[in-house]
Amino acid sequence: MEQFVFFGGKGGVGKTTVSSAYAHRCATAGEETLLVSTDPAHSTADVFDQEFDDDPTPVEGYDSLSVMEIDPDEAVDEHLMEIKRTMGDQVSPSIVNEIDRQIELAHRTPGAHEAALFDRFIEVMRGADAYDRVVFDTSPTGGTLRLLSLPEYLGGWIDRLLGKREESVKLFERAALGDREPRRSRVGDPIIARLRERKEKFEFAGETLRERASFYLVMNPDQLSLRETRRAVDALREQDLAVSGLVMNRLTPEPEPEEDGRGARYLRDRVGTERERVREARETLDPPVVATIETRVREVKDDLLAAVADELDIEADLAVD
Repeated sequence: MEQFVFFGGKGGVGKTTVSSAYAHRCATAGEETLLVSTDPAHSTADVFDQEFDDDPTPVEGYDSLSVMEIDPDEAVDEHLMEIKRTMGDQVSPSIVNEIDRQIELAHRTPGAHEAALFDRFIEVMRGADAYDRVVFDTSPTGGTLRLLSLPEYLGGWIDRLLGKREESVKLFERAALGDREPRRSRVGDPIIARLRERKEKFEFAGETLRERASFYLVMNPDQLSLRETRRAVDALREQDLAVSGLVMNRLTPEPEPEEDGRGARYLRDRVGTERERVREARETLDPPVVATIETRVREVKDDLLAAVADELDIEADLAVD
């Protein structure tokens, strides 16, 4: 099993429950485990009855489990301030205010949230040497797919920017007068350095996601979830990211054979429909169904978390690699 394990899916399917159960399984198997929530609707605090923030926090009652919740709004603000600091050092004071205004506008545009979150995401992966396993409880599918597609899209965009910037520096050097060497040539161009740094980040992320990560999609036994999962599998494949397995969550428990009331008949009909959805998932989707998890009557935590973890047919021991 790879070091980085992602659980995704559309909103409300139970990603936090499944990712928390898997993190529990890894930690109790002796793996030093970090559970990272990138979903704006953080609910890991409810699972473990403990508050978390942007820094890894040990979970009470565990020897080797930590949790961190990345705040998307805070990530965007930090991303904004970092860009302002970098640009402030590289441009003349006369245009700093205009750059600040343009950056503020840019951070309200579509994609700004994903770009900022992705920077934080890379920081987590780069700083993960202390952990055997890093489990990501991701945002709903659309946001996750945009996030995971960034290395390819932004990498190409930065290549184009680098080419244009390098050409402009060459033109600047040719325009220098006499024997005086242009200052940019002498000390290096800071914008080119910044672009190369960003390019290296995205190359690291792309390589890590392809070679050191596993992806699992959580779904419910209904047609909407099936369609969403099928689209997600295809979209991830387009990014050269294969889905390792599907987790079918929130199945209805079947009533006892002797029960024959109105409620029991309803439950049997519902169970029949859900079994058909499970069969369809197994037959029409390429990734295997690695778990079928029944709905519990109360919140999944404590002993129920361990029970759900036991139902996940996903390896938790690095020694099996």
